[in-house]
Amino acid sequence: MSAKTLNTPEVTDLLTKASGLEHGGGDERTKQIMHRLLHDVFQIIEDFDVTSEEFWHAANYLNELGANGEATLLAPGLGLDRFLDIRADARDAEAGLAGGTPRAIEGPLYVAGAPISTGTARMDDGTDEDAEVMVLTGQVRDDQGRPLADAVVDIWHADSKGGYSYFDSSQSEYNLRRRIRTDTDGRYTARSIVPSGYGCPPEGSTQKLLDRLGRHGNRPAHIHFFISRPGYRHLTTQINLADDEYLHDDFAFATRDELILEAKSVEASARARELGIDGPYREVVFDVALVATDRTDLQERHVRNRALEDEVA
Repeated sequence: MSAKTLNTPEVTDLLTKASGLEHGGGDERTKQIMHRLLHDVFQIIEDFDVTSEEFWHAANYLNELGANGEATLLAPGLGLDRFLDIRADARDAEAGLAGGTPRAIEGPLYVAGAPISTGTARMDDGTDEDAEVMVLTGQVRDDQGRPLADAVVDIWHADSKGGYSYFDSSQSEYNLRRRIRTDTDGRYTARSIVPSGYGCPPEGSTQKLLDRLGRHGNRPAHIHFFISRPGYRHLTTQINLADDEYLHDDFAFATRDELILEAKSVEASARARELGIDGPYREVVFDVALVATDRTDLQERHVRNRALEDEVA
């Protein structure tokens, strides 16, 4: 259709009324954002001459996406999570808080309240017979290189089939989820298994949209972290294991070159025997640098809905 309607008085008035700008109640920031959102959607409809059939197909897709609980899976797949990280990096640089270990996206599969120990922990329940044994270890330091004792390293990752406990009912409670307080030298060590990457549910809403974009929905093998200590900026990050097929083709855009680590093959070691490992295993070393800040709002992870977080708060 060649006729343009977006800037007509009728549509301008419609946008004002629909976003609540002519009313005194409500939240002003929400109104401004909604006005911009509606304006941009109207603009898309006009620019692409979106039909009624296309519009209602999209509306029904949103219903389906919500019913499947996949909005938090689609968000990283469309680059939204990565964009938020890019903006957070820019804010840190502007505030003089750049440096330390790079952040990376949280993803949708964190579960609060994992068991906590000091120094070492075993993360797996021993039932994944297809998995390789892994020792994950490292040291938490400040941005001057000084070890940080009593930092909390909150770790979660998938099993050898790409499934996460809590969301995968076949796994035991808190399998492959642990919190470790660093020892007096700032060190942590976890016995676990080498995780696998995963793909979006093939019949799910996220993959349905990705198919229309000509994209896959696969992630490389990775391990998630929250790392915190009073007086330091909270770090949300993840490491990727080298040589994965999707290492540089992650549908969630989470791979950062500085966070690619090798799972090195080790035949045996005295340290591994202390963890009950008698044979060969893979070792991943992830050292972390935290940035000091006196801003308490930056010392906590940002607020969002997370599994069991209300129950364990």
